Parts: sequence; C-alpha cells; structure tokens
Amino acid sequence: MFTLQIEHGIKDFDLWKTAFDRDPVNRAASGVTAHRISRPVDDPRYVVVELDLGSREQAEALLASLQQNVWNSPVAAPALQGAPKARILESAP
Repeated sequence: MFTLQIEHGIKDFDLWKTAFDRDPVNRAASGVTAHRISRPVDDPRYVVVELDLGSREQAEALLASLQQNVWNSPVAAPALQGAPKARILESAP
C-alpha cells in the first residue's frame, strides 16, 4: 500500500473541510481506498491528510492532479494557506 501524505496550513478548518468534501480530484476514481484527516493539537490552522492508494503510480498521478488542478485554484482550495508539503509513503512489510 502507498500513502500520499499532505500537510499544509489553512485559513479556516470548516471552509477547508467543505472544499475537501467537494472532492475536486474524485478520490475514488483516482484509486484512493481510504483517507485520514489529522490536526495538530496545538495548531488548529494546520491539517495532515493521508490518502491510501494501491500503487505508487496512482499516488504520483493524484499528486500531479492536486498540484495542477487544486492547489493553484482559489476556487478549489479556498482555505489553503501557503504551499502544501507532500510525500508518497510505502507501507513497510
């Protein structure tokens, strides 16, 4: 399993969550099998999102879609604060 881990600052969690729930990249069609949203206990204006996928190629394609179609769009990502950090993780055996 591979996980696309994304973290970034946000202006407002409710606004961010509404945009996330609109699912502008169609997570299911992109191969996402599960997701987790976490927030640091000491920073309510920061989120960590983990998106589980079956292959590295799916994770890379989803990351490219987010970079091209979501993170550069104030309409698709109205609560984004600063540049997201992203990495692809592989589950250890």
